[in-house]
Amino acid sequence: MDECTISQPFQLKNKRTTLKNRIVKSAMSEGLAAKNHLPDISIFRLYEAWAKGGAGLVITGNVMVDRRALGEPRNVVLEDGEHLDSFKRWAEAGTQNDTHLWMQINHPGKQVIKGVAKEAVAPSAVNFDPKLQRFFPKSRALTQNEIKEIIDRFATTAKLAQRAGFTGVQIHAAHGYLISQFLSPRHNQRDDEWGGSIANRFKFLREIYQAIRTEVGEDFPIGVKINSSDFMKAGFSEEESQFVIQELDRIGVDLIEISGGTYEKPNMTGKNVKPSTLEREAYFLEYAEQLKQKTDVPLVLTGGFRTRSGMNRALRDGATDCIGLARPTAVYTDYPNRLFQGRAGAISISPIKTGVGLIDDKALLELTWYSQQLDRIGRGKPTKPEFSPLLSLILTVVKNGRDVFQKRRE
Repeated sequence: MDECTISQPFQLKNKRTTLKNRIVKSAMSEGLAAKNHLPDISIFRLYEAWAKGGAGLVITGNVMVDRRALGEPRNVVLEDGEHLDSFKRWAEAGTQNDTHLWMQINHPGKQVIKGVAKEAVAPSAVNFDPKLQRFFPKSRALTQNEIKEIIDRFATTAKLAQRAGFTGVQIHAAHGYLISQFLSPRHNQRDDEWGGSIANRFKFLREIYQAIRTEVGEDFPIGVKINSSDFMKAGFSEEESQFVIQELDRIGVDLIEISGGTYEKPNMTGKNVKPSTLEREAYFLEYAEQLKQKTDVPLVLTGGFRTRSGMNRALRDGATDCIGLARPTAVYTDYPNRLFQGRAGAISISPIKTGVGLIDDKALLELTWYSQQLDRIGRGKPTKPEFSPLLSLILTVVKNGRDVFQKRRE
């Protein structure tokens, strides 16, 4: 096939949207919203830095569709147009430098921390493993009317994002959030039209997409972030994931981002990844290669990429169309430009290890350490790539207590 590199433009299937290059800044939960769940100067600074950093597409962290359902304390919420000017400022900051800025929209379902939301809702009243469940309230099953209300909320948020100046939206259907819960036979045990077969479990996501498309029109890009697998017994499988993605392609989704795992099995953080996989850099590369044999839907592959040669090889081999980067951009906001200019070779991003076995084994500090870097950018300060993980741990526990390690999401 033709030579393909990260610096080349990419045109989506709608033929009306072209990304200036193949680098996508993937979503990371910023935890920087103001007390009223609105974006403010911290978020504007952060996204201006990312826009100037060179990525063709920047995807925001979770924006929740319902202020009653927050995944963590400082989530941004967009459910009405009352404060749309704040979101317009966000869009203006993040679309500088010919950058596309897509809003990731989400509902956490039962992944809501105790004390953050009054109740947890889910497809079915199925608890997490007891070790994890202690951080969450028990969930109850959604009613038919509530399911339809949530679908409408996704459509409303997407329409408001379009009005604010965002150039697309991404539906978060991965990592164990509500849509992911509907897709999973482990968590969705309904016996009505929303449960049972994978076709039925897909209905929630399908209707969310169709409701959004009705609101935003054909020219506005809609992406979906989805798991290759939940990596859990009786969970969402690779075969089911491939079925869903082929269906999404058929109904017109513009871009699929591949991830994997949930907070019960956090493979998206690099845990449990085989050495042979690490050699090829991307965590879900084999899955993407298999998927590309069945569909030509544009793909973003996120997780593990660190070198220009590894990225170009994945593009050249046809495993993916775009390269997703998250954590490197939390430390070096200009990481894409460094890649394009051949200046990224000396950058080293080591695993965040404290020397405390319980913390390191469960990768509890990984998300928190990176969130501290985002906070520094938002306050107009330089990042600290060499910031001590042990000091990060101490500061985190002093400020937030031990439970904070369950409060950072991707």
